[in-house]
Amino acid sequence: MYLGIIVNNEAVKVDKIFTYKVPESLYGKVKKGRMVTVPFGNGNKKIYGFIVDIFYDIDDNTKLKEIVDIDDSMEFLTEDNIRLIEIMRRKYLCTYLECIKVMIPSGITKGTTFKTKNSVIIGRPLTEKYSKEGYINIVSFIGEHNGIYNKTELTGEFEFSLSRINTLIKNGFLDVKKTIVNRYNENVYKKYEEKILNSIQQRCVDTILSQSSSNKFLIHGITGSGKTEIYMNLVKEMIKKNKDSIILIPEIALTPQMVERFKGRFGRDIAIFHSRLSIGERFDEWMRVKTGNVKVAIGARSAIFLPFSNLGLIVIDEEHETSYKSDSDPKYHARDIASLKAEIEGCKVVLGSATPSIETYYKATEGEYDIITLNHRADGANLPTIEIVDMREELKEGNKSMFSRRLYEEMTVCLEKKEQAIMFLNRRGYSTFVSCRECGYVFKCDNCDISLTYHNDNNLTCHYCGAKQRALKTCPKCKSKYVKYFGVGTEQLEHSVRKTFLDSKPLRMDFDTTRGKDSYEKIYKDFSAKRYNVLIGTQMIAKGLDFKEVTLVGIIAADLSLNLPDYRAAEKTFQLVTQVAGRAGRGNKAGKVILQTYNPNNYSIVYAAANDYKSFYEEEIIIRKLRDYPPFSKILCINLSSENEEHLIKSIQSLADKVRIKNYRSDKIELLGPCPCGVSKIKSLYRWQIIIKGDFDDNYAMDIKNLVYEQINYKNIRIGIDINPNNLL
Repeated sequence: MYLGIIVNNEAVKVDKIFTYKVPESLYGKVKKGRMVTVPFGNGNKKIYGFIVDIFYDIDDNTKLKEIVDIDDSMEFLTEDNIRLIEIMRRKYLCTYLECIKVMIPSGITKGTTFKTKNSVIIGRPLTEKYSKEGYINIVSFIGEHNGIYNKTELTGEFEFSLSRINTLIKNGFLDVKKTIVNRYNENVYKKYEEKILNSIQQRCVDTILSQSSSNKFLIHGITGSGKTEIYMNLVKEMIKKNKDSIILIPEIALTPQMVERFKGRFGRDIAIFHSRLSIGERFDEWMRVKTGNVKVAIGARSAIFLPFSNLGLIVIDEEHETSYKSDSDPKYHARDIASLKAEIEGCKVVLGSATPSIETYYKATEGEYDIITLNHRADGANLPTIEIVDMREELKEGNKSMFSRRLYEEMTVCLEKKEQAIMFLNRRGYSTFVSCRECGYVFKCDNCDISLTYHNDNNLTCHYCGAKQRALKTCPKCKSKYVKYFGVGTEQLEHSVRKTFLDSKPLRMDFDTTRGKDSYEKIYKDFSAKRYNVLIGTQMIAKGLDFKEVTLVGIIAADLSLNLPDYRAAEKTFQLVTQVAGRAGRGNKAGKVILQTYNPNNYSIVYAAANDYKSFYEEEIIIRKLRDYPPFSKILCINLSSENEEHLIKSIQSLADKVRIKNYRSDKIELLGPCPCGVSKIKSLYRWQIIIKGDFDDNYAMDIKNLVYEQINYKNIRIGIDINPNNLL
């Protein structure tokens, strides 16, 4: 018997399936997907691997090594996983091992197992001699909480006598055994009553469940149209059919709200899976799914790979969000993985968004997804009115503050009525850069080609590498004292709200305030409970959050995303404005949005203010076609980085020459570069890139990957290859 093994070695040169012999003593343990220990390399170092193939014929087995052992506790990979790995490796130009590592929690390969403790349990019945109140109380309590507490907890938290507990154990009335300590969320949530669907929602559910010819759907529903309730009804029907469901959300910030609703509706047996969990928590949640103890999982991007055995439904909420695309290898998109799973496992895929990505909507118009449109809010409420304020006019009138006169008026009224407001600014920090007005010197990071951001703790911080330095009052170049802070971030916005609106109680949600493990949940609960009346934040507050008392949204600078060097800039602006505007007026009270901009006539802002996705899409898709951008082409980005800039430039220029030779006969493929990246240095590494744009398939992309690794000495130069990256910076 012979096995095809993927070994735990990250070197690109060993990205292949190795053949090993199986000693007869281990024949009974062999199954695809199991973990094995094998000798590897010249030194025969013992490393683990995974069985992906089993066969019995081979031409020459004289040089083959034998496997050492097989872990027969479970099959870590299924046949469907192995098939998906093969597709992902070609589609995302990554290695076998990188694919495996997103499918199983990292703790498994590091020896992580269940957490246990020595808990006290009931032994034999008490005899008359020990039927005294002190002993009876202990035994009665342990009987009610059998196997939950250990001796330390019983004597510390509940103040029982240690000597009496030891006496009961000594005489067999109590016993001690190892029990598993659950590291996952066991909170009990308030019941979230099932709502009666309106006719449009019900038709949506019926269409998805009854369609047998198609299993991929796009729900294009305006903000507040009741998409979450549709998802819950679909999950309910899957549970009735004994099928499993995965609900993906784009931001960890949305997890508390979604968990509260789903656990309030379906109970505690729902897995939660995202990057903020510890290794142990991820292991426990993964094992709950693997052992069939849960039927539903809620999570961020990586939850798409949870090992459900009978997957019936994948929901991707806010499908347009860029966080569904991984920036590390494998650089997969959760939307693509869902589509592949639909083909491999036969499950239904439901994408939901008020502002679908251009690529997704185009595919839907081409028939790849069935489109279901929801044009009205579920509870009959109206969409908020959106008022565009031209900030150029504000400047002419002498208003240099970050609040336009209209926003000031509406904010004052909102707070007087004891209602809540959201202030959106997609830039964190206090001031976005610091410069000398005398000589023009800009304070930059020593490790990165990026300006430092001033924070309210009197530090200048690099938002790429995290480096900090104390803010200086004099210019290090010309020694002038004319150092000025330019631009605004969420910290300064919070400060200005406190200073300008004395009745305000602002709460900030951005990367800096959500570093803690449970910080998202605390912010969500505090604002829901109306302990604060103004929520200030970056894009993490722009989607999904549902606060009934929010009647006003202020968009401080709608132009920020418009100025990005990105072909998706208009799309991102439209999505952000529409999504954050949709946070207003979700209860019984009318909502209003004040949209501040220096570019009021840009089509993305005009259509967003009118909540007109169709018109925006029709204009944007024409531009994409004229410029040959996705969805009409693919973009392959080759990013090289090194500490030695001269060596890097020579290497990437030589590589570009080889790519030009390969593309010589093709008029459908365009090579751009080589040139420095938008941010030309990060963490002391210089960065250059080549961009290939055109109509090419997976085979061409794989040939380019092989060419890169043949030409580039990747011991000295880091290589990154990405298909349709989120940005080209």
